[in-house]
Order: sequence, then structure tokens, then C-alpha cells
Amino acid sequence: MSPDRGDRPVSGDRNGRVPPGNRDRDRGRGGGNGARVTVTSPWTEAAQRARPPRRRVDELADQTDVGDVLIRSLIRAQLGLALRVLAVLVVLLGGLPLAFAVAPGLGALEVGGVGLPWLLLGLASFPLLLTLGIVYVRHAERNERDFSELVER
Repeated sequence: MSPDRGDRPVSGDRNGRVPPGNRDRDRGRGGGNGARVTVTSPWTEAAQRARPPRRRVDELADQTDVGDVLIRSLIRAQLGLALRVLAVLVVLLGGLPLAFAVAPGLGALEVGGVGLPWLLLGLASFPLLLTLGIVYVRHAERNERDFSELVER
């Protein structure tokens, strides 16, 4: 309140000038419904109780600790899948030269005039790679689908 203006609140600048939109409200002539509004800090207990629980999608978008854990779980699942597929590839394709070294007679076999090592490493490896690729993509998509369902719950 200002002593020189009576009971009228002061809401203008330091020279007492009031913006045009505030003049009627400051003089008590309308401009609002007169209802009181309670302003609380978002950190108070009442505000936190009133706040709806965060969705996991929001956790991901806001890059919170929970979102970070969710992303790390997806990355861990995808990495585990990739390592398992790689292990199968190494055992099957990497095992062929080892088998030929352990059993030299196996490497001397010919099928249709072509050596068995050339047939297995040159021709049979491609269907194996294609099969492993299909298996990897299907399981990776399943991991992503499971992740999406977890986040959207």
C-alpha cells in the first residue's frame, strides 16, 4: 500500500505509472473473479503428491537416471545377442580350418573336382551367414519390441 494513494495497491513502475491493462484491476473495478490462487513450490510435499507419476517414456525423453537404466538394459540385451551370434560364427567358420589342420585327410577330399575346404568355406559359408543374419535381426527386433512394451507400460 502507498500512503499517498490511500488504500489502492501500488503496481506500477517506480514513478507510479500503471500499464493500461492494469488500471481497472488496481482500482478495484473488475478485471478478475476475485478468487484466491494458492501458489506452491514444486518441491513441497503437497505439490509432489499432486504430481502424477512419471511415465517411462518421459524418463527416456528427459534423459533421467531411470531412462538411462532402461537404455542401458536394451544396449546390454543387444550386445549379448550380438556376442552369441558372433560366437556361433567363430565356432562354425573358425572351426573348419582347425578341423582341416587336425584331420589332414579331410582337407584332401575332393567333391566334383573341387577340394572340400573350398566348398565349405567358399560356398557353404554364405547360407550360414544368411541364416545367422536372419536369426540376429529377428531376435534384435524382439528385444526392441520387449523394450517398447516395457517403456509404454
